[in-house]
Amino acid sequence: MKILGIETSCDETGVAVYDTARGLVAEALASQTAVHAPFGGVVPELASRDHIAKLTPMVQGVLADAGLGLGELDAVAYTAGPGLIGALMVGGSLAASLAYALGIPAVPVHHMEGHLLASMLEAEPPQFPFLALLVSGGHSMLVHVRSLGRYEIVGDTLDDAAGEAFDKVARLLSLPYPGGPQLAALATDGDPQRFAFPRPLRNQGLAFSFSGLKTAVRLAIEAEAAAPGGLTDRARADVAASFQAAVVDTLVDKCRLALEQTGLGTLVIAGGVGANRQLRERLAGLGRRLGVRVCYPRPALCTDNGAMIAYAGACRARDGDRRGSGPPRIVARPRWSLEELTPPRADVG
Repeated sequence: MKILGIETSCDETGVAVYDTARGLVAEALASQTAVHAPFGGVVPELASRDHIAKLTPMVQGVLADAGLGLGELDAVAYTAGPGLIGALMVGGSLAASLAYALGIPAVPVHHMEGHLLASMLEAEPPQFPFLALLVSGGHSMLVHVRSLGRYEIVGDTLDDAAGEAFDKVARLLSLPYPGGPQLAALATDGDPQRFAFPRPLRNQGLAFSFSGLKTAVRLAIEAEAAAPGGLTDRARADVAASFQAAVVDTLVDKCRLALEQTGLGTLVIAGGVGANRQLRERLAGLGRRLGVRVCYPRPALCTDNGAMIAYAGACRARDGDRRGSGPPRIVARPRWSLEELTPPRADVG
């Protein structure tokens, strides 16, 4: 089967073609960083408009790169949620229209399921069951992945997600948008031990909380700014490094505890924060100490992308709406829990 995948949940437009016989055959990704940078964050209306402008040409380009015509597709998968409602509707509308015109299924995909399955696109994919750490700008959670469609959230954030905390602290340090990668780069020149920032909820279960850490960082920045000499470049780098160390320590501790509680032998890292080099190194060390396999998707597949949606769509192609009883239904769910998902249907031809 040849699946076209469309990702438009937030501020990146992703398109890819996955072939169940050949694997990932073509993909493209367009960032909206320049669109949202003047505002310091994502503006939903601008995100939707940019998806509209870029999506159709990108689909045409990816199909050309794959050497395929529209008529050779077997299904169109698209991100149905969670995400920005307008952005979701852009991708869903195009996917449903193409599917209806071609008489093939339109497959709604859960965005986070796409992230959980991104490692399956690597040469040595993980095997079910496994523990997943899903960390991004909108989510910080630990998921017991029993099999495709069987997910149990064993740890979730009580407030800010890890990626959101990175972005907020980056703004406190006056770093350019998007702040998370900029902060990680600045941290490489800093002393991670200079500021004794808290490790939130350490040894207190599997829940995450980063709002208190963010407040501690703000107070430290204000104190440095008020001191003689002000907030120097050295101090900014030390704040960044100390903050990053606190987040990474917290994530690693929670993963260790979750692995011990579940007894699982594989840890999968997913989401944009999963590209953080320090986090990868620390979790690799944790895996060696515990005798646990640690799997990552390549950095390009940590951020939002069409490849993970195409792959997840291939896994769920039987769940798609088919032509015959009217146009495919467009699914767009801004909020959608992973635990609502079920395994793919087996009774649809």
